Amino acid sequence: MSTNPQSESSPRQAAEAFANDLISFIASSPSSYHAAASAAEALEAVGFARQDEATPWEATPGGHFLVRGGALMAWFVPEGASVERSGFRIIGAHNDSPGFKLKPLGDRESAGWQQAGVEVYGGPILSSWLDRELVLAGRIALADGSTRLVAIPPMLRIPHLAIHLDRTINDQLHLDKQRHLQPIFAVGHPEASIMDVVADAAGVDKRDIVAHDLITADAQPGELFGAGGDLLAAGRLDNLSSAYPGLRALLRAAAGGEAGPDVLVLAAFDHEEIGSGSTTGAAGPILEDVLVRTATALGAGADGLRRMYARSSCVSADAAHSVHPNYPDRHDSVNFPLMGKGPALKVNANQRYASNAASEALWVRACERAGFFTQYFAGNNSVPCGTTIGPITATRLGIETVDVGIPLLSMHSARELASAQDVYRLELALHEYLVG
Repeated sequence: MSTNPQSESSPRQAAEAFANDLISFIASSPSSYHAAASAAEALEAVGFARQDEATPWEATPGGHFLVRGGALMAWFVPEGASVERSGFRIIGAHNDSPGFKLKPLGDRESAGWQQAGVEVYGGPILSSWLDRELVLAGRIALADGSTRLVAIPPMLRIPHLAIHLDRTINDQLHLDKQRHLQPIFAVGHPEASIMDVVADAAGVDKRDIVAHDLITADAQPGELFGAGGDLLAAGRLDNLSSAYPGLRALLRAAAGGEAGPDVLVLAAFDHEEIGSGSTTGAAGPILEDVLVRTATALGAGADGLRRMYARSSCVSADAAHSVHPNYPDRHDSVNFPLMGKGPALKVNANQRYASNAASEALWVRACERAGFFTQYFAGNNSVPCGTTIGPITATRLGIETVDVGIPLLSMHSARELASAQDVYRLELALHEYLVG
């Protein structure tokens, strides 16, 4: 994995190379657990040390990381970091995406078809998941107490009903989440079990699997296309299109010797799509654990920790909504981002995003140093926006936070759309934030 996108011969080539790296990362990350493992592998490859949370904390100069479930936390401690002069520069993102999670008893049968029993995870665009080959990926827990990552080959599909059997389907499609969204994986094989498929993929005996966290992902690889070759279609762009640039920005800042006195942090959470309320979500303790234990290892007491927080900031990076050519009325007439024009600064008067004047200026300066101007997203007053980890992080820690993200079309579709230029520029701006 290259950590220096500017080593390419031109910005366009650099953006294309970066986008292809992102496509590879997405392919290796069909679940949040795989995304955390893929990032951990990249960190270990350049010398970051894995932190065992049950052992004394390491804050020695250099890179460190931990994996907790589907979340990854990484931090780089510069030479000379201290309670008296250091803060934290945090990039926040998330590894999970909407989909369909396998239920504990995952076998169903209907009219001779074998199906996987699933529950809707997050807020997917349900119709976009129909008639696609799907994988099932995540982790399994074994009888010996260990866990293991697993991804089955493309084997699931949620078939559409033929128009001949519902002439109103193009006018008023209604999908019942329980009756209409259970994937098929076999027909005429009543002995077939989805857990047999999972066990085969994991190389274990089915009887040894005692629990699982498994979710669907689109099996189709990501692709660059369009007249300019710079449109990027892939699953899980929300939010691997932020987590991966954040990872690359941290790796480049750590490798370049450019960091100042602040500890650089990447916080790639899980469970953002369902509200962040878990041990690995932004509303849980995982980021605070990293900051408090790192500060403590540097010699901070309670007051020293708060002084470090006062010098700290966070960029919450999560995808934004590009203006849609077929629905421009859903956006504010002025404050909208256009795909291909760079990442957007996300602002909301009701603090659905954590951005404020002070934190916004931090992002504007980072973009200017990276060589471009930020775009802006503020919602249409008649169309309420979503929210992110930003307000949760700002509220939990009291750290100045700004919300940003690359513009997407088809957000929460099984296959989303981004711009190669935007993911590349996001990495550039995040790097400038870390070292500026």
